[in-house]
Amino acid sequence: MSVAVLPGQGVARRMLRNVGFLVGAAIVGIVLIVAVLAPWITPFDPFAVNLEHRLVPPSFMEGGTPLNFLGTDQLGRDYLSRLIYGARISMIIGIATVITSGLIGTTLGILGGFYGGRVDDAVMFLITARLSIPVVLVALAVAGLLGSSFLLVILVLGLLLWDRFAVVARSTTMQLRTLDYVSAAWCAGSSQASVLLREILPNIATHLAVVATLEMALAILLEAALSFLGLGVPPPLPSWGLMIAEAKEYMFFTPWVILVPGIALFVLVLGVNLLGDALRDMLGTDLNR
Repeated sequence: MSVAVLPGQGVARRMLRNVGFLVGAAIVGIVLIVAVLAPWITPFDPFAVNLEHRLVPPSFMEGGTPLNFLGTDQLGRDYLSRLIYGARISMIIGIATVITSGLIGTTLGILGGFYGGRVDDAVMFLITARLSIPVVLVALAVAGLLGSSFLLVILVLGLLLWDRFAVVARSTTMQLRTLDYVSAAWCAGSSQASVLLREILPNIATHLAVVATLEMALAILLEAALSFLGLGVPPPLPSWGLMIAEAKEYMFFTPWVILVPGIALFVLVLGVNLLGDALRDMLGTDLNR
């Protein structure tokens, strides 16, 4: 006697069997938990300066102390505390950028793919114009003109990284609008808004989730690059990119000050990309309902 398996159960089984998904979800989940609990799990104030304890090595290296597990930076600030708060900044910027760019790109893509004609021409013009704009150069120019700011970084990245959402939403919407269940919704008297929100959007959500992970990783890297150049998150906020920038003068004599945030950034971006690749393999291929 066969037992029926619900679609959600099949997806859950594939997730549990996918090593990339498990590793990526574990990394992103741990970093997210650390970011949320940062005020309660940091051993010291990440902004407290103690010049008497400058560049103390990590506790597992010669000369280290048990109080500072990852040592201290050039101003005597506890490196573990700053690393934990840096996770919070990276996650906030990554998530906020994805929400901003996702709303813009998804809206434009669905409208262009659903209505076609002049609406689609206008959307394609906007996408083409956006693709012709170099993201890093524009971000540097805006930050240079308006100054570095946490909110400004989120707005700039959110307004520049929507094109992939728009392309995916447009192409999938064009395929979905001709399917039988959309025609059935029209025959049942559904309004345009109802068809878009209840029939189209839920069925492209898996594709958008894959795009969101890729854009989140890109946003985190771009924020780190801007902070490294001094045009991202302003000091003394402990951005990982800013920590790397502040540590470059000491990297030959105290290499841990650049290795610690560098490894943390690498691991987080790797986890987000593994999660995105796994979601693409498991969810991003079937357009039929």
